[in-house]
Amino acid sequence: MKPSIVIIGANDFQNQLILKAKELGYTTHVFAWQCGDVGEKTADCFYPVSIVEKERILEICRAIRPVGVCSIASDLAAITVNFVAEGLGLVGNGMESAITATNKHRMRRAFEKAGLPSCKSILINEDTDLAALPLKFPVIVKPTDRSGSRGIRKVTDPGELSEAVAFAREPSFEKKVLVEEFAEGREYSVEYLSWRGEHRFLAVTEKFTTGAPLFVETGHLQPPEHMDEATLAKIKALVPRVLDSLGVKYGASHTELKVDDAGVIRLIECGARMGGDCIGSDLVPLSTGVDYVRAVLDTACGLAPDLTARGKTCAAAVRFVFSTADLDALSRIRREDPDALFRVSEMQPIDGHEIRDSSTRYGYYILTADTPEKMHALLQKAGL
Repeated sequence: MKPSIVIIGANDFQNQLILKAKELGYTTHVFAWQCGDVGEKTADCFYPVSIVEKERILEICRAIRPVGVCSIASDLAAITVNFVAEGLGLVGNGMESAITATNKHRMRRAFEKAGLPSCKSILINEDTDLAALPLKFPVIVKPTDRSGSRGIRKVTDPGELSEAVAFAREPSFEKKVLVEEFAEGREYSVEYLSWRGEHRFLAVTEKFTTGAPLFVETGHLQPPEHMDEATLAKIKALVPRVLDSLGVKYGASHTELKVDDAGVIRLIECGARMGGDCIGSDLVPLSTGVDYVRAVLDTACGLAPDLTARGKTCAAAVRFVFSTADLDALSRIRREDPDALFRVSEMQPIDGHEIRDSSTRYGYYILTADTPEKMHALLQKAGL
């Protein structure tokens, strides 16, 4: 009889986890709100239960008796993963760590306690007098408990602050907001895999965004074009301290930071889960040869992860589609560089709606190249 594994979430990013688990011989039990996501069809057993209904999911899982529970690219799912794992006595980081790693205010306090180079922030609730805040503009306004660029806005004028706070509060579950100092520099994310409190570096990703005011991700690149060995060494020394401050002992992590022209690093945030946007599921395996998704599955099931690099590696990038111009760029790459296309997602119809966060983009495609120079040329064609 096949061992059972529980996966929280069924969207396109989670589908890579579902397919890998099936490839490894697990029976996949997938929980998600039923809305036609691809994982509803690829799962062996699909349960139309929202990922936030953690108590109900735990009760169903008591009958399933899985050997592990996991998710790869969602802060919201990470809470349920740890709740269920804790309830069943399976591998996880526990609820205290999960809540700290998914609530940006608690995260900032943990960073400050550990003496880490974190951006200064102020917690805003409905009773806060915004006019009395000791702020130096520009600032970043964000919800305390969301990801995927939801509710984020850069504010340069004090007169814009009230609107930005309302914009951030709307998607927040706890209706609280952070106002943070704005860190200058290039933005990167860092992937690690932890096992029994030991943290292993995997990759650094360079991030491309729409810029101010919303900073929605337009693409990601591994390895980064703009990073020297000295900066990489500083990041490798910093991130394990970040993970220890959050109580992360098992599984994937995704740390976001900025590096300015002087090489100064400022922490943005850290999620105790794999990077979304195809970073962990696709870019890491392509650029490093490490089967990151399998490592996450093994860790969740109590097996020591194998981080051996296998096969040919390459530069890898993902480009998200925002407009018909982006689709035209994709068509050009199909004609001129068809071998560079690793995967193209299903595209939503271009209807001209505003792209306010990562969930409202139309689709994506993944590019590979055997040299950084070739990847640079592809990124120019893709408009990054």
